[in-house]
Amino acid sequence: MALLFISQSEDAAEWRTHLARLLPGEEFRVWPEAGNRAAVEFLLVWRPPQGAMKGFPNLRAVLNLGAGVDAVLKDPDLPDVPLVSLKDEGLAHGMCEYVVHAILHLHRDFHRFRAFQQQGLWKSLPQADTSRRRVGILGFGHLGQAVARHLVPFGFPLAGWRRTAKAAPGVESFAGRDALKPFLARTDILIVLAPLTSETRGIVNRTTLAALPKGAYVINAARGGLVVENDLLAALDSGHLAGAFLDVFADEPLPPQHPFWRHPKVIVTPHVAALTLPGPGAEEVAANIQRIRQGEAPHGLVDRKRGY
Repeated sequence: MALLFISQSEDAAEWRTHLARLLPGEEFRVWPEAGNRAAVEFLLVWRPPQGAMKGFPNLRAVLNLGAGVDAVLKDPDLPDVPLVSLKDEGLAHGMCEYVVHAILHLHRDFHRFRAFQQQGLWKSLPQADTSRRRVGILGFGHLGQAVARHLVPFGFPLAGWRRTAKAAPGVESFAGRDALKPFLARTDILIVLAPLTSETRGIVNRTTLAALPKGAYVINAARGGLVVENDLLAALDSGHLAGAFLDVFADEPLPPQHPFWRHPKVIVTPHVAALTLPGPGAEEVAANIQRIRQGEAPHGLVDRKRGY
């Protein structure tokens, strides 16, 4: 039986090398060379072209090579088999590195010191009190909880918001729509890590941004569709928000004329917060394939109704 790799951006050769070591004897095929479709048991996908997953009669699962499955779920030809999201620790570690850097960058005013440098100014600023800088994680799932664990030692007052309650050491829990505004009202730095679903699309908008304290910051390392960009720009321009650290956008690559590029309160990175590393990623993919073949539930099984 065979594995079919479907991605227009991931390095198929590197995944092949790692999976050959972990799953010896498995045939590794690369789309569009699917070969005998009846022999394909697993699709390994990242943002597959629409229709590429269609026509595999003996398919056992679709394994997404990343955390977000919104691109897969919107394909009307998605096979009716288990859909599995990647939960490997390499991806989580990368997200933690990015978010911790972004928070410390904003908290310690490095963006302002950079501007002083460009002006040739030797100027200090009062140091912010970590114990009074309240951090809120919007989307307290696998990645959100990993980020919280990395932030606890710094002493920031932490809170997490999600659809259903989830307790975590050192983190105040908020759950459900009714708790969203109270969560935002106590948040000075908002980290957006929610999955993109029909319920969360545009969740960071004029109303929710207004619920943040004046002078708050927004960090988005999840999906561009979670943020209404014009509302974010308006909140920045009005002075309600002090700044934004953005890795993901509604249109990617970010168009050259987009105001985010040159906005003095915005830091842009090109969707690099948490890249899947083929080494640890292949470990999790191989383990899930073995679980499925042994009749066990894979880690990261997606609830299609919820979208994650």
